[in-house]
Amino acid sequence: MHIAWLGKKSPFCGNVTYGREVTNALLERGYRVTFMHFAQPQEGHAADHLPRSEEVPLPFLFKSQILTIPSLKSGKLLAEALERLQPDLVHASLTLSPLDFRLPEICAELNIPLVATFHPAFDRRVRSLTSGTQHLTYQLYAPCLAHYDRVIVFSDLQRDLLSKLGVPASTLVVIPNGVDTHRYSPGPSAVKADLYARQLFVYQGRISLEKNVEALLRGWRQADMGPNCKLAIVGSGPLEASLKRFYGDENDIIWLGYLANEQRRIDILRAADGFILPSLVEGLSLSLLEAMACGTACIATDAGADGEVLAEGAGIVIDTQRVSSQLQTILPILRDHPEITQLLGHKARERALQRYTLEGNISALERLYSEVTAEQRLMCGQRA
Repeated sequence: MHIAWLGKKSPFCGNVTYGREVTNALLERGYRVTFMHFAQPQEGHAADHLPRSEEVPLPFLFKSQILTIPSLKSGKLLAEALERLQPDLVHASLTLSPLDFRLPEICAELNIPLVATFHPAFDRRVRSLTSGTQHLTYQLYAPCLAHYDRVIVFSDLQRDLLSKLGVPASTLVVIPNGVDTHRYSPGPSAVKADLYARQLFVYQGRISLEKNVEALLRGWRQADMGPNCKLAIVGSGPLEASLKRFYGDENDIIWLGYLANEQRRIDILRAADGFILPSLVEGLSLSLLEAMACGTACIATDAGADGEVLAEGAGIVIDTQRVSSQLQTILPILRDHPEITQLLGHKARERALQRYTLEGNISALERLYSEVTAEQRLMCGQRA
């Protein structure tokens, strides 16, 4: 089967990771994949992370981790490429772009079935300006998503939200994010020795408003964990410089920046006594799943699907509006009772293996592809 994948290769974000992991897995299973993404001509095929796939660059005017604005001719170029390639199915890992709204029309004209993965973070309740803004994104997209053949979401909560906004239940399919539990697994690590830490806690992700990193830093400071406990901040973002000005001089907070080396990130998660995700809004965090797969005790807010992931004892779930005060209480308990972190890490690994493996994700995707393409053949046969 030939899949035309429309997604992102840069700048780095969860959407990029999702596209890389899924398309590489499809290639491993014998699919033909054409990767269509927004890139300027000079970017070409440099540093292509999908060396065995074909590639179609689409011009753009602006591109960030959150939003992409295509050039005026990108829609026409996309339609021409799809007409030339005649894939069996288009899978759009939606990039929050105006082109998302044109895709159903383009694919309908070419009789190509269209599947989307809808990534935007959300919160099940409107508790802050950030969650309110994300709710507006869902309201804006819902009428468009109703015209896709299928829309993949990561959780029952996300499905219910879109269903309330008018997307037909038959269109929505829950396929959670998956992580490679062979690569991301418990194992030896020298990171604690490298960082001179007796105990290590980790945040990994963007340093931006919606990730609520400042609340984590306040909670860490208030918990007064002592000199032998370290907090590693892995990632970069628009708030990095300002937060480092306030918290950068503290010896127990280590700013590691963005780490491109995947093995280094895995080693950090293997060494960690706890992984903390204080987000105001989320989809289903791949960083959280990676930490769980490495057997790390996890603390996350109940934003998006993360609370659902850690429910029933797989981790500690905290409220988005009380992150600092709750961490002030929880962190010293985990520091003083390492047996708790070991138990939570074991339960996190079990949950990842039960529900969130990349292998299971791809198998569910294969079943969906077969179902949608069969429906398309039936419709074409009826029209004939």
